[in-house]
Amino acid sequence: MIYLVRHGQTEFNAARRMQGHLDSPLTALGRAQAQAAAALLAREIGDPAGWRLVSSPLGRTQVTARIVGEALGLPIEIDHRVIEVSCGDWEGHNRDELAEAHPELFATFGWIFHGPGGETYDQVRDRIAHWLTDLEPEPERRVIVVSHGGAGRVIRGAYMGWDRAATLDQEVPQDAVYRLVNGAIARLDCDVPAPA
Repeated sequence: MIYLVRHGQTEFNAARRMQGHLDSPLTALGRAQAQAAAALLAREIGDPAGWRLVSSPLGRTQVTARIVGEALGLPIEIDHRVIEVSCGDWEGHNRDELAEAHPELFATFGWIFHGPGGETYDQVRDRIAHWLTDLEPEPERRVIVVSHGGAGRVIRGAYMGWDRAATLDQEVPQDAVYRLVNGAIARLDCDVPAPA
């Protein structure tokens, strides 16, 4: 079983800026989302014995993973294979401005793979498929992974064996956790309180 968590909202998310391998701090809402995901996972998992907590190396995922880890009493393992898609030269730029400059690329989520100097879909899928292959087989697999919007789409698509179009045509909520088990995916919505 895999539980997939996207990091909580960041300042760049709120400003609609491209992050990729750049980082920005979690907002108050982002921290509330991470705490809600941690509470949901604590209820889902119960006894955390035998579970692993894996995080992308970026700060926003590590902060989210730290909140989850504290709730479950689990240490964090860093794995670069679940890092966000590199958007190359587009990182740090406003997404709406990029969409205005490149409307033909922004018709679908595939635009994330068109940043000059960034990663291709195949590169991201290959590294994520390698990570999935290295996991314990089901039913022994007990992994919580804290990743990103783009990478999270690819994790779910690679797990299900979906093609590129189906993989990219998925939601990337920051207030839900996905459970991947027995060849199926379930979305579990978090109860996120309004930040103080």
